[in-house]
Amino acid sequence: MDTTSRLLMLLEVVEQGSFIKAAEVRNIDRSVISKQLSRLEEQLGVRLLNRTTRSFSLTAAGAEMVKKAAELRELLGETVRMAENYHLEPQGVLKITSSTLFGKRYLQPVINDFQMRFPQVEVELRLDDRVIDIVSEGFDLAFRIGEPKDSSLIARKIARNRLLILATPAFVENYGMPKTIEDLTQLPAASYASTSFKVEGVRYYDQNGEAKEQKLNSIYRANDAEVLLMKILSDTAFFVAPAFVLDNEVKDGRLVPLLTDVKLMEYGAIYAVYPHRDLPVRTRLFFDAVREYLGKDIPIWERAIPNFEQLY
Repeated sequence: MDTTSRLLMLLEVVEQGSFIKAAEVRNIDRSVISKQLSRLEEQLGVRLLNRTTRSFSLTAAGAEMVKKAAELRELLGETVRMAENYHLEPQGVLKITSSTLFGKRYLQPVINDFQMRFPQVEVELRLDDRVIDIVSEGFDLAFRIGEPKDSSLIARKIARNRLLILATPAFVENYGMPKTIEDLTQLPAASYASTSFKVEGVRYYDQNGEAKEQKLNSIYRANDAEVLLMKILSDTAFFVAPAFVLDNEVKDGRLVPLLTDVKLMEYGAIYAVYPHRDLPVRTRLFFDAVREYLGKDIPIWERAIPNFEQLY
């Protein structure tokens, strides 16, 4: 018998309250338990129990060892559950919440493939640009733009989210190509605005590496990125856009990046958020599928923008 088994035997004796009861649970002779605990004491070099013919009491060292044995048992249980997750077919309901555009464009394709692979998993997708309390509303997984402020949740960054300054070729022909970041104040802009968040300017680093913000002349505001893109494509405004909202507009030439030598600050990375570290197998597998779909280093949306690594 190894040290781990003897520590768990000590824990069982203490929980049962006697050697006899612990022996009955294990269906072994009382003398076997006594002998193994004596060997544990020899191995550790400390006395763990004060024994009499009818009872026992823990020494100070014994009490500490019992605490460690309880932690060890819990760790072993978690290890077994984790191993089972790798063999069990995922099933049950997977509740996910996300911002609207991110859910439509990047989660739905993953969900389709995931349910083909694991048909016993039901998926409930809630698309909402407001921040949902995932614990009280029973969600397994949330995808959010920007680092979550709730420290009680587990948050893992899954993709960066860089910015571009975009307009149509017709807009540039009409208003002229801006030469400096300050020139943007003379041009009509479209920007995101909701009840909880409003974009007033574009944040960037100057030539000295200092963080700056240039105010925008916003003539149009909306709380939906797809609507903002529609406005930009009407040739009437430019847009400081997170890269993930784009499809093939830059590749197709419908939008052109402006001021590409300006170093823009990141808009706010994409995070996966969940309430507990010990994820159910269906949640863990879906999380892994999303990460694989988005890409490890270069997100899928950046790969659709020509020469994006050289921009901003």
